[in-house]
Amino acid sequence: MQISIEGIDVTVTYKKIKRLHLRVYPPLGEVRVSAPMHVKLQTVRAFATSKLNWIRKQQEKVTRQARQAHREYIDGEKHYYLGSSYALQIVQAGTGSSVSVNGSVIEMRPCHGATMLKRQSLLEDWYRERLKEIVLPLIQKWEGVMGVKVTAFKVRKMKTRWGSCNPGRGRINLNLELAKKPFECLEYVLVHEMVHLIEPGHGKKFKACMDRFLPGWELCKARLKHSP
Repeated sequence: MQISIEGIDVTVTYKKIKRLHLRVYPPLGEVRVSAPMHVKLQTVRAFATSKLNWIRKQQEKVTRQARQAHREYIDGEKHYYLGSSYALQIVQAGTGSSVSVNGSVIEMRPCHGATMLKRQSLLEDWYRERLKEIVLPLIQKWEGVMGVKVTAFKVRKMKTRWGSCNPGRGRINLNLELAKKPFECLEYVLVHEMVHLIEPGHGKKFKACMDRFLPGWELCKARLKHSP
């Protein structure tokens, strides 16, 4: 269901939840409200109207970030890895292709005549492999601490979430973009998803588990939100 408030389209979804939730999603600043089943539409409208100033600020923020995130994968372009900024350096190669960190640069050796999309894919594949190398030992570490078992782990491109968990099957997905974030932010997201193997929701039990296993996790959450 969609409503319009002062020219802003708002998507309303009714769910089995206790409170109203409002979010603004990148890259276009889409506004969505999740509402409890019993709440009337006029209440949802009043709630969204009361948040108009915040919505506009968030829309400006996410669209600005989307513009800044545009990449052409050319020499000198800034890219992030584990929270640090690197300049991309394109090195002409033969038939093979590779990516590596060399000092303050990410050195890319694409195949001759590689298009922008090919260079993008090459860098994303490198991020994916680095993320797997980092996360797999972390999963083993936290399995021992928590007493849980992750049966499957995947790195995916995700638009609105840093991670997801299927508690029933023990499966965890992590956002590819986490390879660009500081290590402690990456570990926080992994621990967050693994705690869902103990507690599927986000209530008091979940927060108590987070406090127990990863004290200071809220600081990591805040840093993840504000890091470039």
